[in-house]
Amino acid sequence: MEQLVGRTEEKKILENALSNAGAELIAMYGRRRVGKTFLIKSVFEKQLAFEFSGVHNANKKEQLEGFSIALQKAMGSSLKLAIPESWIAAFQLLESYLDTIVKKKKVVVFFDEFPWLNTHKSGFLKAFEHFWNSYASTCPNLKVVICGSAASWMIQNVVNNRGGLHNRVSIRMRLIPFTLTETEAYLKSRSVNLDRYQILQLYMVLGGIPQYLKAVQPGQSATQIIDQVCFTKHGQLKDEFNKLYASLFDNASHHINVVRALSAKSKGMTRNEIIEVTGLSSGGTTTNILLELEESGFIHSYIPFEKELKETVFRLTDEYSIFYLKYIEKSRAVGAGTWMRLSETSSWKSWSGYAFEAVCFKHISQIKSALGIASIYTEESVWRFISKKGQPGAQIDLLLDRKDYCINICEIKFSTGQFAITKKYSEELVQKKTVFIAKVKPKKTVFITMITTYGVVPNVYSKGIVQSELTMDALFD
Repeated sequence: MEQLVGRTEEKKILENALSNAGAELIAMYGRRRVGKTFLIKSVFEKQLAFEFSGVHNANKKEQLEGFSIALQKAMGSSLKLAIPESWIAAFQLLESYLDTIVKKKKVVVFFDEFPWLNTHKSGFLKAFEHFWNSYASTCPNLKVVICGSAASWMIQNVVNNRGGLHNRVSIRMRLIPFTLTETEAYLKSRSVNLDRYQILQLYMVLGGIPQYLKAVQPGQSATQIIDQVCFTKHGQLKDEFNKLYASLFDNASHHINVVRALSAKSKGMTRNEIIEVTGLSSGGTTTNILLELEESGFIHSYIPFEKELKETVFRLTDEYSIFYLKYIEKSRAVGAGTWMRLSETSSWKSWSGYAFEAVCFKHISQIKSALGIASIYTEESVWRFISKKGQPGAQIDLLLDRKDYCINICEIKFSTGQFAITKKYSEELVQKKTVFIAKVKPKKTVFITMITTYGVVPNVYSKGIVQSELTMDALFD
């Protein structure tokens, strides 16, 4: 089996659950291809007594047939088992099998793609509730893991269940994509040796999705890899977009419409702005769609500095979705050299800035650590003031509001070399800080922090304006 890379904290939590006395019900969720199944199988490889995965869009009979085959395999029997007529009967068969082993050693039962098993009028969830409450919870050596890509379904029907599973989940784990550090380690484990700028370019397109990164081959540049996986006829990500959302959400067209709207606004949109653009209702439907997208890791929400909850800003931060809607969907060109040509167009600058910001927002803890404020309580947000009545406007990419009476105004800039602050840009920075202080009147010291790929060119315009700067290396630490 392939070596598990990264996931240090998650691995420790799962190993502790295994060593704990008493039954455990572990619910794990996360977007498609993020590595949930691989993590479970890696940690529990020796204890895995039964594993079964739901099939997308399969009916009750087909799911039960799959269960029967999985149980036969677990039992090591050469005789084909009869297909149970109901999920209650299926779990009774599972209990009979577990009785033979669970009293002797630690045992893990793993249900993958759990939401897909709960087909219409199948009775699956109620049967599972009965299995857990009447049997599994009474077996100290038994650890049951349920896993699903449909994050919102897992939260609503398992974690926040008000029926038989109410308060039964002992461990809730949302598996997020790799960080840049984990991505670097994963690529090295596959003998892919790229410098951090090349890895950052890949991350801005593929994100930290292990299954996407698996397509990266040794000896290729980031440009070659992007060409191969995004712009060739059989490239893995050429037509992944619609499959990705359809596999996670019912009525995925609504989710896609929201994602498309957000992709056109790099600084984000409020709920009302999203409703206006997409034509969605102002009721609970929109709220659920936004929740589902956020729990699945496609968007992030931020309450602007000193604003109320109703003024929350939503931003698209899924790297692949941003890249797909910007380039793959619209590209007529295919094959070698496609991305090289596209990266020379005027749109590359706006995309790279947007994508780099998305990466930085996913590495806030690394940014705080590099600034030496990891131990200081900090709230991160965005801030904008729309120009009106002759007053200049201002937009702050990232604002770190610190409990030690300081605020970092972070400017995020992606460039192919050191970033040079010009006279014009220095004036913009001063104005941005001035507008912020004038409108907010914070009783705190305000610092300007630059976050760039290769750092800031020291010159007369940067001196005295920029109090601290971070390079892309800070995101890897």
